[in-house]
Amino acid sequence: MPDAADSLPEDVATLQAMLLTERAARLAAESEAKLRALQIEQLKYTIAKLRHQQFGRSSERGAILEQLELQLSELQADASEAAAAAQLAAARAKIAVHGFERHRPARRPLPEHLPRERIVYPSPSVCPCCGGALHKLGEDVTESLEIVPRQWKVIQHVREKLSCRSCEAITQPPAPFHPIARGRAGPGLLAHILFAKFGLHLPLHRQSVTYAREGINLDVSTLADWVGACAATLMPLVLLIRAYVFSAERIHADETTVKVQAKGECRIGRLWTYVRDDQPFGGLDPPAAAFFYSPDRRGKHPEEHLASYAGLMQADAYAGFDRLYQALRKPGPIIEASCWAHARRKLFDLARINKAPIAIEAVERIDALFAIEREINGAPPHERKRVRNERSRPLVVALETWLREQRSKLSARSEVAKAIQYSLNRWTALTRFLDDGRLCMSNNAAERALRGIAVGRHNWTFAGSDEGGRRAAAIYTLVETAKLNDIDPQAWLADVLARLQDHSAKRIDELLPWNWKQARQQKAA
Repeated sequence: MPDAADSLPEDVATLQAMLLTERAARLAAESEAKLRALQIEQLKYTIAKLRHQQFGRSSERGAILEQLELQLSELQADASEAAAAAQLAAARAKIAVHGFERHRPARRPLPEHLPRERIVYPSPSVCPCCGGALHKLGEDVTESLEIVPRQWKVIQHVREKLSCRSCEAITQPPAPFHPIARGRAGPGLLAHILFAKFGLHLPLHRQSVTYAREGINLDVSTLADWVGACAATLMPLVLLIRAYVFSAERIHADETTVKVQAKGECRIGRLWTYVRDDQPFGGLDPPAAAFFYSPDRRGKHPEEHLASYAGLMQADAYAGFDRLYQALRKPGPIIEASCWAHARRKLFDLARINKAPIAIEAVERIDALFAIEREINGAPPHERKRVRNERSRPLVVALETWLREQRSKLSARSEVAKAIQYSLNRWTALTRFLDDGRLCMSNNAAERALRGIAVGRHNWTFAGSDEGGRRAAAIYTLVETAKLNDIDPQAWLADVLARLQDHSAKRIDELLPWNWKQARQQKAA
């Protein structure tokens, strides 16, 4: 290939014109890169602000956030494409280009558990300078991550028939158990479909299209049948997890909306979650999340869910919970503990948007309490109670006095007054954490459990029926509980579906996520 310098003109004027053109193009590219980098930073800032507003009714914000994130990814892709194109052009022309230096994220090491495939590039057998013998000094290894396309296979379960020549009796091994009755799907495929739908938020019609591209035709109706059969098969584990959650001393409770298909339009149903998580106060019992579905938000539904529960419950100010807090309730009263994050959120919005001085100071005072909580997270209950009495209680007493003083100076119609009154109306429930080390200041555990549903709503849009809502609640119970225990939900579901039909009902608790994980760890050791 001829050298680039050989094709350069010898005329000085022409060379100067070429240099000026190249310099102008380079300056324009640098300017465009700087502008793109500025747009990226502005989008990141806007997205960060919107993410702070993700609580409560946020369907419009969610749509805006999705569009901004899409725009951000496109800008970042444009920046990478432009940088790569400039490098390729410079390499072809053999010109050193010093363009705008774009910030790049730090590279993480590639996972150690992945298999390594070595490609050794041939080296010369003799020295290219003098022809002498070469000796290896070492090697430089550059790693790149690669993916092997998903493979499909058909497993043939062969049962040979044998006959006895003496008595002519015919012998054959028993038929293997299938995860679902008369099903042609293996446990790994079923687990993949369940996790893709309820863990990765991929509706069945999208999964069907993806499989068709890979040469596997699975109708949506077939996938739906398999999901329904799996839900029925896994129901014993769902019931065990629900019972386990309601045997806790303290739970978190929350709910979110879900559209349900009806005649002519979609109506609004509810998915409820109750989370058991003892880790904040050093509890050794594993965490779990139980989900339920209801066609509306009436208070009778949580009353049914919590019919057997008595203890501490952290929740928002939903009026439907009020009957649960009655002293004469059977089997016993539920002790209300309100969420400081909800109380702070109302003030935070006023502080951020309206720059209200009272709201700003209130947020700062509440943040001081949360800072103490972060220090004692994971400590035993008695230690948390001691620290709270020494450090948090004086701040809480001062905060109440200050809030009441500020409230008396404000109009009842003031938004700041309404935000303050929200906290004062629930002051007993808000301050209950000071006297019980098992309680948290917030209900974030339940909100985190519902986050996957909020993300999924944008993809699957609605549940097909009330029965579909109940089925979704059952599978969400399994998926979210596995995630809380740091278990790959797909791997766990695949193993459970393979073993459940042939597993003793008396030992079904062995398949619960935390017991399954412990057995795997012991086997590996």
